Amino acid sequence: MSRRLAEVARQVGVSEATVSRVLNEKPGVSAATRQAVLTALDVLGYERPSKLRGDRARLVGLFLPELTNPIFPAFGEIVGGGLAQNGYTPVLCTQAAGGITEADYVDLLLQQHVSGVVFVGGQYTQAESPHEHYAKLRELRIPTVLVNAPVDGLGFPTVSTDDAVAVELAWNHLRQLGHREIGLVLGPADHVPSRRKHEAARRLAASAGVPLPASRVLHSHYTLEAGQAATARLLAEGVTAVVCASDPLALGAIRAVRRAGRQVATDVSIVGFDDSALMNSIDPPLTTVRQPIEPMGRMAIEMLVGQLAGHPAQSEEYLFEPELVVRASTGPAPR
Repeated sequence: MSRRLAEVARQVGVSEATVSRVLNEKPGVSAATRQAVLTALDVLGYERPSKLRGDRARLVGLFLPELTNPIFPAFGEIVGGGLAQNGYTPVLCTQAAGGITEADYVDLLLQQHVSGVVFVGGQYTQAESPHEHYAKLRELRIPTVLVNAPVDGLGFPTVSTDDAVAVELAWNHLRQLGHREIGLVLGPADHVPSRRKHEAARRLAASAGVPLPASRVLHSHYTLEAGQAATARLLAEGVTAVVCASDPLALGAIRAVRRAGRQVATDVSIVGFDDSALMNSIDPPLTTVRQPIEPMGRMAIEMLVGQLAGHPAQSEEYLFEPELVVRASTGPAPR
């Protein structure tokens, strides 16, 4: 306590007695000095006393990388609802091309003295993106939970779908249907979940003696249009099945197959990833690997609430096993 008083006093340029009066809500301190002391607590990474946090301390930043992929709003609904049940108000932060950056969002949240942050995907999933704003959260001891991939060296608690199991489920399903010429459409090359999927596919191909040349593993953005373009290239490579790293990519793959004058499942099988909303209602209904978003969301909330209650953060990554949902977009390999 005395060390904290001394550090805050030096930061603000006041006496330790003045800092003590602010922390204990004693009179005799100007509003400007009181605010300067509270700001210094935030900057130095000290927790404000609960009686001085006010309503803003019940805010939690909820980062979603986008809203066009239905899986992210679904995650947001689960996590946001869980936060509300625990008495916290989620502050939604989403990315848009040319819009506010993730680092800017973090600065804005810190200005609002948020209690914690949950990231459901973001720059931390891309190994080559800037990660300094995550280090800032760590330095300020802001309770933080990540979904989908860890940040090396920072020790944030993380919940993820097991990407290796996801690829194994899709791969084995296609192999059982007789497919040998299998292609992959993944996210960006530095995307950690995509890297994990690629590594798993390489291991499976090697153990089964099935070729997986680099030309059959394509990286793209997570959009329908990117999935269509990548699949068109894979069709030229002679693949009979495509494993996609998201359902929107798989929808693009279906479009590419049809544009090539071929039939989904009969000529080319397509497997997605996520099992986002309405994938059982498209034509044909999509075979996909389902992420267990409800238990993952509940675990993320549990981890965050535990930190908010003062429990030490668990630095390990919790892997959740996905489930293969077989529908009509996959069929036996053509003769």
